[in-house]
Amino acid sequence: MSKLTTMASCLALTAALTACKGTPANETFDYHVDRFEDIEVLRYRVPDFESLSLDQKRLVYYLTEAALAGRDILWDQNGKYNLNTRQLLEDVYTHYDGDREDPEFKAFETYLKQVWFANGLHHHYSMDKFTPKFSQAWLEARVNALPLELRNGLDFDLVYQYIFDPAFMAKRVNQAAGEDLIVTSAMNMYDRVTQKQVEDYYAALKDTTDLTPVSYGLNTRVTVDANGNVIEQQYKIGGLYSDKIERIVENLEKASRYAENDVQKKTIDQLVEYYRTGDLRTFDEYSITWAGDTLSRVDFINGFIESYGDPLGMTGSWESIVNFKNNEASERTETLSANAQWFEDHSPVDPKYRKPEVKGVSAKVITAAILAGDAYPATPIGINLPNANWIRAQHGSKSVTIENITQAYDAASHGNGFNEEFVHDEATRKLLDDYLFITDNLHTDLHECLGHGSGRLMPGVDPDALKAHGSTLEETRADLFALYYLADPKLIELGLLDNPDAYKAEYYKYMLNGLMTQLQRIEPGKDIEEAHMRNRALIARWAMEHGAADNVLEMVKENGKTQLIINDYGKLRELFGRLLGEIQRIKSEGDYAAGEALVEQYAVKVDPELHREILERYSTLSIPPYRGFVNPVYTAEFDADGNITDVKVDYTEGYVDQMLRYSSQY
Repeated sequence: MSKLTTMASCLALTAALTACKGTPANETFDYHVDRFEDIEVLRYRVPDFESLSLDQKRLVYYLTEAALAGRDILWDQNGKYNLNTRQLLEDVYTHYDGDREDPEFKAFETYLKQVWFANGLHHHYSMDKFTPKFSQAWLEARVNALPLELRNGLDFDLVYQYIFDPAFMAKRVNQAAGEDLIVTSAMNMYDRVTQKQVEDYYAALKDTTDLTPVSYGLNTRVTVDANGNVIEQQYKIGGLYSDKIERIVENLEKASRYAENDVQKKTIDQLVEYYRTGDLRTFDEYSITWAGDTLSRVDFINGFIESYGDPLGMTGSWESIVNFKNNEASERTETLSANAQWFEDHSPVDPKYRKPEVKGVSAKVITAAILAGDAYPATPIGINLPNANWIRAQHGSKSVTIENITQAYDAASHGNGFNEEFVHDEATRKLLDDYLFITDNLHTDLHECLGHGSGRLMPGVDPDALKAHGSTLEETRADLFALYYLADPKLIELGLLDNPDAYKAEYYKYMLNGLMTQLQRIEPGKDIEEAHMRNRALIARWAMEHGAADNVLEMVKENGKTQLIINDYGKLRELFGRLLGEIQRIKSEGDYAAGEALVEQYAVKVDPELHREILERYSTLSIPPYRGFVNPVYTAEFDADGNITDVKVDYTEGYVDQMLRYSSQY
């Protein structure tokens, strides 16, 4: 795939992860906001915002406004009926004058909270459509009671079908082998076309000899014209989502006035030009300038970037994160990026697949100021961009770890009982208590900073050669790179770890997750479909199978509960290195058949007996499988001339209040 990495690639630590040494909870800050179904909503702090200069605060403010302005783009990309349905649900919610403790209303409220969290009617992770636990008759009665002006222009039969018919637009992104992935997916990135039509269309456009190929389809919807010809509709001013993009651009232009330096101003201005023209060459120019801006403290992403919402892995979902550098914590990532060539040269892959010269790798730890689009409410903890292979090779990439988000997860997870239930012995529990927080962050650093930027394609290999499996295999590659190097003495030498056994904390957690605990997120009878879950299952199950002869690790039954025991961490590292070598070969050569075979053999199917056990054990802990966030609220103070004199940050807004406000304002 040309979109190789994802902000979702290092998934946010769930409550399943233990509280770890090194990030004590702030006792005066309440991280918990709401809890419903399989989701908990948290809030995060923005440390040191008050220490920013006035111009930096102004810059953050306008960038956050630009971020929030694109919210409805993602909702529409996720499903063509999402916006109308959301509006109807919110109207019913706000105009309801009955008993709010009534079971039907409570079920309706929970459903609306799920829809808000997922930015549409399909679960943000499983991609399955939500099942309402209130009746259609109840909703129809509430709709009929709405003022007439709120009911005009809506196709109620279609909306009711969308909500209540489980077979209608059942899955947002379908990855089932052997099916037409476009026709069977409910996402709104294609219209009236088949998978074959789309693949044939782009195959005719691509020139595999082009050393600087654009990311075809990144900012378009593919459809057919009146004559049945396949065409692209661009996301730009004057094209699709024009009104939303105009508001994004308006705030970007205001932000540009407060840029910290000429390079940052150029970055913002190039992004504005891209939004005006839709020209992917301009997007590449912006990406190169953005990746090269290592001096600005305030930073952002904004645009159609990651392609996990597209079953073919081409079209970018709209997203934005605004952030600023955590100077103290960035010493860790800067050390890694300064040694990027050493890691590339010592990678356990065939030398012909390594980069002879690693260029422009930069990394930092950041504080998130706002999350938006596909990064909200569920968000990543790491970013590595740009995605284009040729930009990485020729100009480098920029990686970040979002530490105030990991800190919020950690602080909210204290005492959840996970370790006692799932970690095999006290010695391993102590290892996790002492070292999981730092090794988890280092895993993210290595994954984003070096893993995604490592290796190279062979001449003439199509970046999209791995097709629907590209995302899973790319995340597998980056995770394996990080796992392999976590155990390397180089990290001790660089002062990033102080104990040669520290890496074992991450190894145990990773294997436990891939083999067992991530099954909490799967409904009974379902396969693993999400790319990152497939990635972890592939690595863990492959290592289990290929380490069996040496008894590297085992899963044993104790008191009726399956427990993971790792007998030889050193040999487990060797297994990670072997698999990394093969995954890199597949990537470098575009070997779709070999990649498909690995995914289908190790990453998809679920053992129903083990699955049932995991769900039962989790049910005693009340740990939510998924977590996300409400954003802080930024309030600008203006003088008589309309200039911002200060920006205040507030953490008290609730989940429902924020969602309703965003729908009203953005």
